[in-house]
Amino acid sequence: MPKKSARRSVAKQSNVRALHADVRPWEMGPGSEPREHRDQRYVRNVRPKTDTQRAFIEALDSYHMVLALGPAGTGKTYLSIAKAVEALEAGDVQRIVLTRPAMEAGESIGYLPGSLHEKMAPYLRPLFDALSDRLGSKQLGKLLAEGTIEIAPVGYMRGRTLNRSYVVIDEAQNCTYGQIKMLLTRLGWNSTMVVTGDPDQSDLLPGISGLEAIGERLEALEDVKVLRFSKQDVVRHPLVSSILEVV
Repeated sequence: MPKKSARRSVAKQSNVRALHADVRPWEMGPGSEPREHRDQRYVRNVRPKTDTQRAFIEALDSYHMVLALGPAGTGKTYLSIAKAVEALEAGDVQRIVLTRPAMEAGESIGYLPGSLHEKMAPYLRPLFDALSDRLGSKQLGKLLAEGTIEIAPVGYMRGRTLNRSYVVIDEAQNCTYGQIKMLLTRLGWNSTMVVTGDPDQSDLLPGISGLEAIGERLEALEDVKVLRFSKQDVVRHPLVSSILEVV
C-alpha cells in the first residue's frame, strides 16, 4: 500500500475510534450485566406507548419524509433510529445517516484539545446511545467503520445526495430555516428522511430557528407527514410531564 494511502487509512480508523470511544457500556443496574457481556438489542421491534407514537411509526412506514415535533422525552429520536435500524436489517436501505447541529447550549468546547471528531462526540452522544441500544456496541462499531452508519454534523451535509439511505435529522430546532431547507433537499431515491425536534427548546436566538416555519409549510404537502407530540406523549419519568406544564 502506498504511504499516502496508508496514512489516510490510519487516519480514518482513528476518526472512527474517536467517535466510537464515547459509546461506553451503560451503568449497571440491579441484576444487569455490562453491555459488552450482552451485546445485542433489547427487542427486535419497538412498540408504541402512546397514540402519537403509534401514528409516528405508521407514518415512517408510509412516507418518505416525516417531521416529528414536540417535547423532549416523547421517543422521537429513539423511534426514528429504531426504524432506521429495522430498515437497514431488512435491506430496504443501504446505509443510515444521522445528523444534528453542533450547538453549544451556553457551554463552549471549541478550545478543548482533540480532533474534530473528538470534539463532536459530546454532541452526538444521544445518537450513539440509541444506536448502541438497538445494535450492541460491537455491531455498531463495525457498521461505523464500514461507513454503513454515518453520524455527522449538519455542516457536512451540504452538496450531498442521499440515495437508498435512512436519514435522521435530530435536534432540528437548533437549525436555521436555510439549514433545514438544505437538509431536506438532500433526499435521494429510495430514501426516508425523518426530522425531529422541539420548537420550544431551541438554543438559537429568538426567531432564528426554522423548524416551526418549515413544519407549517410542509403540512400542506400530501407526501409529507408532520406529527406533533405533546406532554401527554412523554415516556420518561412522570415528573417530566409535570415540569413541562409549569416551565
